[in-house]
Amino acid sequence: MVRIAVLGATGRMGRLVIDAVVRADDLKLVAALTRAGSQAIGTDAGVLAGAGAVGVPIASASADALADCDVIIDFSSPDALGQILPLSGDIPLVSGTTGLGPDLLDALVERAHRGPVLVAANFSTGVTLLRDLVERAARALPDYDVEIVEAHHRFKRDAPSGTALALGQSAAAGRDWNHDEVAVHGREGQVGPRPEREIGYHAIRGGGIIGEHEVWLVGPGERIQLSHSAIHRATFADGAVRAARWIHGRAPGRYDLRDVLGLGR
Repeated sequence: MVRIAVLGATGRMGRLVIDAVVRADDLKLVAALTRAGSQAIGTDAGVLAGAGAVGVPIASASADALADCDVIIDFSSPDALGQILPLSGDIPLVSGTTGLGPDLLDALVERAHRGPVLVAANFSTGVTLLRDLVERAARALPDYDVEIVEAHHRFKRDAPSGTALALGQSAAAGRDWNHDEVAVHGREGQVGPRPEREIGYHAIRGGGIIGEHEVWLVGPGERIQLSHSAIHRATFADGAVRAARWIHGRAPGRYDLRDVLGLGR
């Protein structure tokens, strides 16, 4: 039985993760954490998630709250993740929080020296496979232009999405490019001809779109489109739970979903 603590328990994804953990026979929810001062503190986590009472109250994040867990699953915010890292010791961490800045990314690298860390912008197994395909396609078609189009609901805060950036990084890896040097975010005005070394990003926001990502590889006489559409957010929770099972007992280090699926690096 793997004991799970969920950080960001009151959020949309946190509640789905709680539901997935409660439904699993080999997992046990031992902590459900949120920000200090939240009105949800004290509420049964299972009731909040729609899974029925489980006897685990929502609590604020602390070292004591993590004392009995084997794996932390995080779908919170950059601030909340940054606050929990120093308290988490060497507990395996699975994080789906996006919008991470350079300082927090460096802190995760340092944290991975103490205990295993798996960070993914998207916990869909389909997106993980798509990243692998994009890297292979970019390598096989070095002269084709790469453009990435992503669409999300109107409440998403970061753009482009973490998943879109991960896809762009996969394309850059396929060509041995420095991603940050070739990334272009939208175009406006007299931008001139498209240079050869460029990965374009275009973000759409509207309504209740869960998540859609499309990578175009465009040559002089054809266009290849590799795409993924999320139908239900529960797929991300299921992927995070799968990652939590996999990372339990692993050695310290940085991992991602490609490791979980056996795709290698």
